[in-house]
Amino acid sequence: MGPRGGKGKRIKPVSKTDWARVDATRDEDIDLSEVPELTEEWFRNAVRWPPRKEQITLRLDPDVLQFFRKRGRGYQTGINRALRVYMNAAKKRAS
Repeated sequence: MGPRGGKGKRIKPVSKTDWARVDATRDEDIDLSEVPELTEEWFRNAVRWPPRKEQITLRLDPDVLQFFRKRGRGYQTGINRALRVYMNAAKKRAS
């Protein structure tokens, strides 16, 4: 049996995190010595990644759409990834 339970529902993996210990940890017990302070300046200069997506209407050949849809959930992300690879290659050739 694969990662699915009855009726096509996905089975969640069992967490190996000791949640009781996490819940019992006080803020002052956390070692932040290697974490930089997040100042107002840091947030002003922060870059949101990935950038927000823009919703568009795109016409694709049926076989192209079927290819990506067969890959299942996240197929639109796959299309975006393929377009990004193409874009980066085209930029590289142009420079």
